[in-house]
Amino acid sequence: MEVDQLQRSFVEYSRLLFHEGFLDGQFSQLQLLQDESNPDFVLEVVSLFFEDSERLLNDLTIALDQQNVEFKKIDAHVHQLKGSSSSIGAQRVKNVCIAFRNLCDEQNAEGCLRCLQQVKQEYLLVKTKLEALLRERHDKRVVHDLNCGFIFQLEQQIVAAGGAIPMLNEFC
Repeated sequence: MEVDQLQRSFVEYSRLLFHEGFLDGQFSQLQLLQDESNPDFVLEVVSLFFEDSERLLNDLTIALDQQNVEFKKIDAHVHQLKGSSSSIGAQRVKNVCIAFRNLCDEQNAEGCLRCLQQVKQEYLLVKTKLEALLRERHDKRVVHDLNCGFIFQLEQQIVAAGGAIPMLNEFC
């Protein structure tokens, strides 16, 4: 695939993720922070988001499965998930977390359970969308260190073909 076509594919898919509300401008800001001195910055941040989200969703599932639901504890987990999703620009996850926190304030256990299912669904969707841009990295040291074998597939292909990564802030 030639560089121009790869760059167009990257921009089109990225625009789709923004248009569908999966990502917001924070994701573009992350990409602006990645440069030659820190080429894996976005990978590292997204990897941490995946790890944190899996742990928090598991903690939320356990907390909501208790006979006596501790809404303050649940709210604390949701607050962490909201912050984590905000940090990478996972807009739809963040928005569900806002509603989830409101239900915690109301101590609405049924509503919290529904929100938990919705936030799990939105998380899996954004993870799938991000992983569609990712693939296994050739640098095994980074893969081992991060326990994550992904890098932005289109970005790597563009660079390998001698091109430059298009900036996403033009449509955020």
